[in-house]
Parts: sequence; C-alpha cells; structure tokens
Amino acid sequence: MDARLNLFGNPVAGKALRHINSAGKAVSDSALPAATQELVKIRASQINGCGFCTDMHTKDAAHAGESPVRLHLVAAWREATVFTDAERAALELTEQGTRIADAAGGVTDEAWANAAKHYDEDQLAALVSLIALINAYNRVNVLVRQPAGDYQPGQFG
Repeated sequence: MDARLNLFGNPVAGKALRHINSAGKAVSDSALPAATQELVKIRASQINGCGFCTDMHTKDAAHAGESPVRLHLVAAWREATVFTDAERAALELTEQGTRIADAAGGVTDEAWANAAKHYDEDQLAALVSLIALINAYNRVNVLVRQPAGDYQPGQFG
C-alpha cells in the first residue's frame, strides 16, 4: 500500500509537519511523564484508526521499556488493573478530547477535575497540547493512508 501523498517528500507537508513537531517538542520536554505521553498517543491513535501512529508509538513505548501487558491493554484500559489512577485520568481525557464530535458537551467537567487531581497546571497544559497534536498527526496520516508496520524506534530522531 502506498500513501496518497508523500508527506516526507512534499515541501509544503514537510514545512507544516516541522511546525507540528516543534509544538510536540514543548510537550516531550514537559514534566508530563513520558510513559503517560506514549499511552495518550497510542489511545488516540487507536480511536482514530491511525495504523501509522499506533505502530510508531507502541514500538517507541516498548523500546523505552513499557511492558507488553500494558501496551496490549491500552484499548481496554477501563478494565485493566495495570494503569495508575493518573494514567487512567489521562486516558479518559484523551478519549473525550479525541471523541469531541461524539458528545455534545465535549470534555466533561468530571474528566477534567479527575485529571486536575493528578496533574499540575503545566502538566495539564502539556496533556491538552499532546491530545490536540496526536489528533492532528492521526488525521494527516489517515487522510493520506500512510502505511503502517515498518516504523523503527527513533527513526525520526
């Protein structure tokens, strides 16, 4: 399967993605735990059906030491006992922030308050930014049908 558009070779796409990557650097450099960041990226990518991002972030998480059990249970995090309360709050915020169109009210006050119990203001800012960014990446990759499966950890630096 070939992508509809070469995101890595097109100068306009490349410039746009560099700007998104710059925003992502602010998040990755934040105090939001790296493991939480990967879980958020994986869950949003699963919801959005982005094979490329799901492949990338599960491999990056495994490479960083995330356990196979936790990676396999991200899609079923509500029933899994392997996530902390803070991670569960982040995953709930991720789901609600990704499925905005599915709920007339958007993100509930309860989901926000639960996340705010576990993360300080800077971490919440990073979490909100991360949810928005991974959704942007997912949409780009789904739109162009970016193939999944060949990603190698660290491939993009």
